[in-house]
Amino acid sequence: MAETPKTATLTIGDQSYELPIHSPTAGPDVIDIRKLYAQAGVFTYDPGFTSTASTDSTITFIDGDKGELLHRGYPIDQLAAKSHYLEVCFLLLYGYLPKADELEKFENTITRHTMIHEQMHNFFRGFRRDAHPMAVMVGAVGAMAAFYHDSTDINDPRQREIASHRLIAKVPTIAAMAYKYSIGQPFVYPRNDLDYAANFLHMCFAVPAEEYVVDPILARAMDRIFTLHADHEQNASTSTVRLASSSGANPFACIAAGIACLWGPAHGGANQACLEMLKEIGTPDRIPEYIARAKDKNDPFRLMGFGHRVYKNFDPRATVMKQSADEVLDLMGVENNPILATAKELETAALADPYFAEKKLFPNVDFYSGIILEAMGFPTSMFTPIFALSRTVGWVSQWQEQLADPQLKIGRPRQLYLGETTRDYVDIENR
Repeated sequence: MAETPKTATLTIGDQSYELPIHSPTAGPDVIDIRKLYAQAGVFTYDPGFTSTASTDSTITFIDGDKGELLHRGYPIDQLAAKSHYLEVCFLLLYGYLPKADELEKFENTITRHTMIHEQMHNFFRGFRRDAHPMAVMVGAVGAMAAFYHDSTDINDPRQREIASHRLIAKVPTIAAMAYKYSIGQPFVYPRNDLDYAANFLHMCFAVPAEEYVVDPILARAMDRIFTLHADHEQNASTSTVRLASSSGANPFACIAAGIACLWGPAHGGANQACLEMLKEIGTPDRIPEYIARAKDKNDPFRLMGFGHRVYKNFDPRATVMKQSADEVLDLMGVENNPILATAKELETAALADPYFAEKKLFPNVDFYSGIILEAMGFPTSMFTPIFALSRTVGWVSQWQEQLADPQLKIGRPRQLYLGETTRDYVDIENR
């Protein structure tokens, strides 16, 4: 016997309206209000869209209360421990874990797309030397549409796939070039004999004058950072990509829009804010003072890198990232780096304090990724660009999914207008 469809009844004055309720495979039910304005002449009001599902998706699911993050149904801790970034890219793009020959073909495709058009080098030289790498990335990724116009037809599935591969492959090259440009060093070309993470580290830290060998522990830690940031459901930057895409914009413009949104400190700058906090604390002996300040409700100081807006229990990415942080710090040492020594002491102090346990202020993925990137030698200005290159596959996967959606329409949020009503223009001499 067929199940009776669920509905919600909305009563406005003496009129009632039946609204369909959709049940997802995971997460809360969703009330469908698409016909509400046509039927009742009212909009809903939801600043920040925090209670509104703007789309249906099969890519990523988050349960903040359980501390659960699934990519195509696979838990993030399993993917981070057993998989690697390019396999996760394949999973996000195509919806399933690849067989060995499929993965090899995909890895070869990405590897052979890592070089950028040589004329783009001139584009970089138009920026000031002290330009923020994120400013460079927004411009350079948007400019890819001028260099790769053979993959901008969003109605051609093959061109969409080529654009996706190009973005996943070339954004790390652009990020590394932005870094090299900012420190006055020559660009380092990608190498096809290195894996994705090792190639990025080589482009960032190698110089033409001598050989640079990427340590496998650092490459593995970098790969985990990429993996753990690959996608995170309908967040601000992903929603920005989808909104830009809904207008029919080309893929490079859409991803540039996502990078611009990620640049905001409330979104992509959390690990940078964490390192700046550690620099403010300075040395381990000052930690008790800052722990006390964090507990003081009248003090504006907050511990950055602890707790999470979405995860109310624990951040499932943090456990894996902590393992990488421990490995990297063992390799690089903390004795001569007061920031890293302070980070280790702060982690220990916070985890042992009942106040933080009660408030669920656990170290999150941004705390550990910031420590790792600092230990590797990246300046804080590169933290968000690395986040952007990690998230590119998530943006691209969401973009691909949206374009294949038969319900696609241009995004057009409504408003609660509180301004002046109609009034007549007054000539300047009469005002």
